[in-house]
Amino acid sequence: MDEAKEYEITPVQYSALLAIDIHPGIDQTALCNIIAFDRSTIGEVVSRLERKNLIKRTTGASDRRTKSLYITPAGRKLIEDIEPAVQSTQRRILQPLTMSERATLMRMLKKLVHLNNEHSRAPLRINERTRSRLNSSRSGREAQPGSKERLRAR
Repeated sequence: MDEAKEYEITPVQYSALLAIDIHPGIDQTALCNIIAFDRSTIGEVVSRLERKNLIKRTTGASDRRTKSLYITPAGRKLIEDIEPAVQSTQRRILQPLTMSERATLMRMLKKLVHLNNEHSRAPLRINERTRSRLNSSRSGREAQPGSKERLRAR
């Protein structure tokens, strides 16, 4: 929060914004699954991001009851602008560890997340429809290092 306070965005909002950028047209249910937050929290997060003009909601093409989420140019600019602060925070957190210890920590954290998924408030559940939509949104997009890659690993 200290590193990025000038951007006036919370870590949850940042995660949601990144996920929406990586998966254009995602709906709120899929967003919940990707960033592992419950529906009530995501509803408020999406509303705040929309009020800040960082995302836009449109009626779903196949199901008019759903809303598809898209990042705006202002949202994309915020992601670009905040990235140095995010990277600085990552370095600050991991600084006390050696490179080998960092790799071990990340491997162990991934394992814990995977093994404890069923105990999460918002466990990762990807059905075939969601998997298909997520895979199609990834096609043609070049992998970028940094925060987006970490979110994709989720």
